[in-house]
Amino acid sequence: MKPHILFTLSLSLLLTLPLTKVAGVTPENNLSQDTTKVDSKNKLVVVWTSGDREVALKMVFMYTYNANKYKWWDDITLMVWGPSAKLLTEDEELQNYVKSMINEGIEVLACKGCADLYEISDQLEQIGIIVRYTGADLTNFIKERNVITF
Repeated sequence: MKPHILFTLSLSLLLTLPLTKVAGVTPENNLSQDTTKVDSKNKLVVVWTSGDREVALKMVFMYTYNANKYKWWDDITLMVWGPSAKLLTEDEELQNYVKSMINEGIEVLACKGCADLYEISDQLEQIGIIVRYTGADLTNFIKERNVITF
């Protein structure tokens, strides 16, 4: 019975101590603390591939638009690839949202290879999107910028 009481008492003591003391965490070795310095790569590329309208409205567009509005990044590019391009040509509300982003200074590119597969390159250009082969662009963006995908 005594080992059980001793174990319970030890466990209670450990739970009352701050976790940083138990783990021996100091400011120098705290892995949960983000000490990353933001460098001159204050540029963002959002790669939108999802054909899901809700993803477009409630994640991709909301974040991209607000990141520009609140100056979270110095330079923002939205890349439209695959099913997202097709969805965009079928939805006037999404088109208007993209037009407003373009008017606010967000560069919007669409992959010509993908757009040609759907036969929608002309429709995307009419929205104001730059349509070109973007494989090399994406490769360079990955090397030089911050890239997120949806």
